[in-house]
Amino acid sequence: MWVEKQVLTLYSKNRPSTSKIMDKKKSSLKSTIAVSLTNYLDAGAIVAGASGLELWQSYLDMHKDTLGWLNAVSANCLGAAIGAIVGGTLADRYGRKAIYTYNMLVYMLGVATVMLAVNTPMLFVGFLITGISVGVGVPASWTYISESSEVNSRGRNIGISQMAWGIGPTIILILGTLLAAPTRGAGSEGVLFPVVRGVASVFGVDGIGHELNVFSSRIVFASLFIVAFIAWRLQRRLDESSEWKAMKSEELRVKSEELRVEPRRGDISQAGVKPLFAEQKQGGTFASFGLLFTNKTNLLTLLFLAGMYLTWNLVASVMGFFQQHIYATAGGLSNEYANLLSVGQWVVIIATTFVFSMIVDKVNQRWLFFTGVMLAVLAWVLVLTVGITGISGLLVFTLLWGLQGGISVQSFYALWASELFPAKYRAAAQGVMFFMVRGLSAAWGMGFVFIYGEQGEGFTRAAVVMLALLLASLVIGTVWAPETRGKSLEQITKERYGE
Repeated sequence: MWVEKQVLTLYSKNRPSTSKIMDKKKSSLKSTIAVSLTNYLDAGAIVAGASGLELWQSYLDMHKDTLGWLNAVSANCLGAAIGAIVGGTLADRYGRKAIYTYNMLVYMLGVATVMLAVNTPMLFVGFLITGISVGVGVPASWTYISESSEVNSRGRNIGISQMAWGIGPTIILILGTLLAAPTRGAGSEGVLFPVVRGVASVFGVDGIGHELNVFSSRIVFASLFIVAFIAWRLQRRLDESSEWKAMKSEELRVKSEELRVEPRRGDISQAGVKPLFAEQKQGGTFASFGLLFTNKTNLLTLLFLAGMYLTWNLVASVMGFFQQHIYATAGGLSNEYANLLSVGQWVVIIATTFVFSMIVDKVNQRWLFFTGVMLAVLAWVLVLTVGITGISGLLVFTLLWGLQGGISVQSFYALWASELFPAKYRAAAQGVMFFMVRGLSAAWGMGFVFIYGEQGEGFTRAAVVMLALLLASLVIGTVWAPETRGKSLEQITKERYGE
């Protein structure tokens, strides 16, 4: 009896209480919200550039080739690609918290450069710095959210972080609509355009013209600067990922044992021991790239995730940067109404992403993925059959694209990419894939302007390519979707890589 009582006492002391479980859930949700500001700023930078593209083009007299290059170096493509491969490596080597301590300072520098740009090179530099910062933060944010989540809320937290991708553009587009410049004649400006006049006058710009109108975009980028400052204050207070600390502790333990125990020549019992981290003991995180590209499981995972995400992102990157331009040229809408229609789309994306976050941990993820991409396919089938030159076509297309955006490939990529690799190079692997995807998206963005044409004359030709890419993503993601729902990261790693 005494033994039973002692066992029960010991169990009650070590059993996680309901309050502790609730505290962990609250902490997980709190850190998710803080980290999700990275997604807000990523999508916000892309849409801020897109909504003001016509204004910067007129102000700096940029040719369509220049627009392609601007898209290529932005947060939408090359800038983020460069940042991702650097940020992923640094996050695995020095910790997730190290990224959150400094990265937002780089973002603020890039945004400030865009705000103050007075020539094309300055605008390019600002877009590039902002893009690099975005890329640095993305692998760390998805990794941190996944590692700090409970088993049955990992998909929910990833979904919440993806909602920031909708909230950011929505706020930016509403602000852009209110501050819209009269690019289509008198009376087409936003209701807050007098504020633009007031700010411009402080800098000695009066009257009318492109130099005044571009201040609408400058103010939008100023709002990103403010949010980035808030994000920096919140994120630098985050605790380090427990998964990363456990991985580093294991590395130190193995190294300590290797230094303490030197196997004798011919001692088979010692010679046969090869711990998980021993094969990379000298090279650290950078040496893990060798294993990343030579291990069969890793290679198949890289091919699956990159293939699924790249084909979808080639379409999404064009929509993210050129959507307002497409509405204005192919659809014939003013800058104000193009922004307003996009706002409606992002509201749909936010609502659908909320539904996604509530069900992704409870339903078959393969068929949820299929549903999301099929909506995107239907949107571009509409483009090729009915067209979007009329308002009804534009509205249906916007609705379908908004629905797929809530159940998007990016949500599944963020979830699966953070689950399918070991903690040692979880962020680095995501950085490598993000580099490939955004880098190729940069090249695609430059080529798209030639397919699309300066005034949208090649839109139908471009739509055929878009549809083919989406069908490829649909097949890859549906056929090879992993079964990770309800499993811990440690369990997933053991199933895929063994002990």
